[in-house]
Amino acid sequence: MNGRPIFIKINNKIIGTQKKFRINQQIKANEIFLIDHEEKIHKSISVNEALVMAKEAGLDLVEVNPTSQPPICKILDHGQFQYQQSRIRQESKQQSKKVLVKGLRLSFKIGKGDLLTRRKQAENFLKKGHRVRMELMLRGREKQHTDLAIKLMDDFIASIEENLNIDQSAKRKGNTISAQISPK
Repeated sequence: MNGRPIFIKINNKIIGTQKKFRINQQIKANEIFLIDHEEKIHKSISVNEALVMAKEAGLDLVEVNPTSQPPICKILDHGQFQYQQSRIRQESKQQSKKVLVKGLRLSFKIGKGDLLTRRKQAENFLKKGHRVRMELMLRGREKQHTDLAIKLMDDFIASIEENLNIDQSAKRKGNTISAQISPK
C-alpha cells in the first residue's frame, strides 16, 4: 500500500509484481507536489487542499511517486489509471519477444524428400524469428564417417534460403553432430 512493488509468490516462486498506489486518505504526507486533472502543477500544497480539489473534480488523489520530497500526487480517475498501468505492463511483455530454440533431427541416411521437409521446417522457424538447432545422430559404422556427416550438415545449412547467422557450425559431440542457426 506504500507505492512499492508487492511480490506475488506461489510455492515460494515469485511469479509477478504488482505496484499499489496510495489514494485519497491513504496518503500520509502533509505537503505534496500536485499535478491536477488539467495538468497544472501546484508546487507545494497540503493534502487536505488537494483532496478538496479532487472531490470537486469528481476524481481521486493518487500518490504516483512516494519517494520524492515532497511526494508527487496526481488528480485522476484511479480505475482508469490502474487500467493504463496494466496496459503498459502487457505491452512491455509483448515487446520482450521470446526467442525459442527449435530442434530438427537429421539422420546420416536421410532421403531427399525428408531433407526437403526438414529444410522447409527450418525456414518456417527462421521466418518466425526462432533459432534452429540441428542434430545428426551417428549409429554403428556411421561414427567412422564423421567428415561425411559434417559435410551433410554444412550442405543442409547452405540449402536453407532464409537469411541466417550460423551461431554454431557443425561439430561432433559424442555420437551427435550438431549446429545452430538464427535469423539475421
